[in-house]
Amino acid sequence: MVGAGIIGSACAEACAAGGLNTVLIDSDFPGGGITACGMGHIVVMDDSAAQWALTARSRELWMRRAASLPDDIEYDACGTLWIAANRAEMDAVEEKVAMYRQHDVHAQILNSAELARAEPDLISRLSGALLVRDDAVIYPPAAAQHFAANAATLGAVMRFGQRVQVIEPGRIYFVDGTMLDAERIVVAAGLASNDLLPNLPLRARKGHLVISDRYPGRVRHQLVELGYLHSAHASDADSVAFNVQPRRNGQILIGSSRQFDATDTAIDAPLLAHMLERAVGFLPFLRDVQVLRSWTGLRPATRDGLPLIGPSAQHASIWLATGHEGLGITTATATAELIAAQLLGRTCAIPPAPYWPTRFASETTHAVA
Repeated sequence: MVGAGIIGSACAEACAAGGLNTVLIDSDFPGGGITACGMGHIVVMDDSAAQWALTARSRELWMRRAASLPDDIEYDACGTLWIAANRAEMDAVEEKVAMYRQHDVHAQILNSAELARAEPDLISRLSGALLVRDDAVIYPPAAAQHFAANAATLGAVMRFGQRVQVIEPGRIYFVDGTMLDAERIVVAAGLASNDLLPNLPLRARKGHLVISDRYPGRVRHQLVELGYLHSAHASDADSVAFNVQPRRNGQILIGSSRQFDATDTAIDAPLLAHMLERAVGFLPFLRDVQVLRSWTGLRPATRDGLPLIGPSAQHASIWLATGHEGLGITTATATAELIAAQLLGRTCAIPPAPYWPTRFASETTHAVA
């Protein structure tokens, strides 16, 4: 398993639990890369049937283990409020709630007055919201470390501080000159997977986040404008959207922005300012909060918005678990389940084919030697 972010660590845990001889490899430590740069939401998303299946299954798996998670993961089933700014978006809420209920996901419509009671600091002229009660937030690096520790307890070997240089079928070469033979190799290295395998259909999607000082009780749910789905996914243009998350310690995590193909991690000051102004437009008190830190992350994205989970187009012995973009935290659990089930020859809980990397086979024409 190459990569010990939340995806790779969860996959290592699932593979070790299934009895596979597992080695988890990372140049740093579990959760130290892109996992530490993102928002920790666990949310059901409905952009497509395949996205719904993966996120709903993932959330179910998170909920099953929530009571046993260590306290430092900060699992908080605060729910998500998808906020409708106007009548047209409220119509969309009414369409969404029917679909959620059809799939037995608890969701309810809040009118303007009910939304104001649920989140008193929001501006008053909003039309309402969709409340998805069982959505949650976590602290992602701690979750990655927990999965890695579980994998080690189950017999997986940890090889941290070792950078992979080349991957070939059956063999991993490290920059220090050593190598490791493996019957199957799972690459879960986020955007760095592009450096290890040729012609992967991955592109960078840069995002900015800001964390505040502690303001307990000021934000009670994960708050996302319904327009987020359009602004964040509809085009390749730079975009911002209101997306604010409460931390269990009272801090407030403020997002979000999207920039395609920006491969540097520098703060884009004008875009960051635009993102914060968007947040203040929904939560005016944010203008006066003390900001502790801002940062960026480069998320691996695919053209169709679905991750790459399964055998690669380059070689059947090389597998992928990457391309999750902004849903890697949510989908770590179901991704691990899919990877382990397929490696073990077991039936998958959800159909695996929509996520197979081979759907982009025509774009990955150069095979690994």
